[in-house]
Amino acid sequence: MGAAVLGLWVAACGGKDTPKPEAVATGSGAYSQGGTNVPPPAAGGAAAPGVPAARKTLLIIGTSLTAGLGLNPKDAYPALLEAKADSAGLPWTVFNAGLSGETSAGALRRADWVLSGPGDVVVVETGANDGLRGVEVDSTRANIRALLARVKAAKPGAPVLLVQMEAPPNMGQAYTRAFHAMYPALAREAGVPLLPFLLDGVAGVAKYNQPDGIHPNEDGSKLVAANLWKALAPVLAR
Repeated sequence: MGAAVLGLWVAACGGKDTPKPEAVATGSGAYSQGGTNVPPPAAGGAAAPGVPAARKTLLIIGTSLTAGLGLNPKDAYPALLEAKADSAGLPWTVFNAGLSGETSAGALRRADWVLSGPGDVVVVETGANDGLRGVEVDSTRANIRALLARVKAAKPGAPVLLVQMEAPPNMGQAYTRAFHAMYPALAREAGVPLLPFLLDGVAGVAKYNQPDGIHPNEDGSKLVAANLWKALAPVLAR
């Protein structure tokens, strides 16, 4: 995402005085299956109630952007991805493990609980709140590195994908450049594919965002899902 667009995003969020995202999560951090909350995952990776055994599971570990803060759960991008998979004849259930306000450190702390459930493919979306709060890049890098290692250890053989995130430019050019470069470097180091910036074409565009200027509205969520689907479809088809 270009600096000009990021600038609009930050301006909409209030610049350096940007408030922290609300600490509210879909189902208090529980999974959301196809837009409907379901109980926490069963220990040992057993399929959650109501999930047909023939269906595989896509687990998305993320922030409020994944949880769908401010949206009906069915309009959050994970639910839209499941609908796209169904339309393509691909038997995938998408589990939304997004938690609002969570930093990379928080994602690492709850990783074991999240990973105790099913996940044939795992997508990691984290770091956005680190960037908004100006957390040191080295700290965020260490957390994401450890999180990716935790995912790979818990789900051996499952494809793991990392989502590119960006820091707002009000943190300074050096910070935003280091933050941006961190993601491809971590993906190369861990040997995982890097998905495109989650809010590509959405951040800074008023018509695609809720009044807070941070979280996508229904139209923005559709664009997020469309962007991710292009990269995810070949993985799910395999």
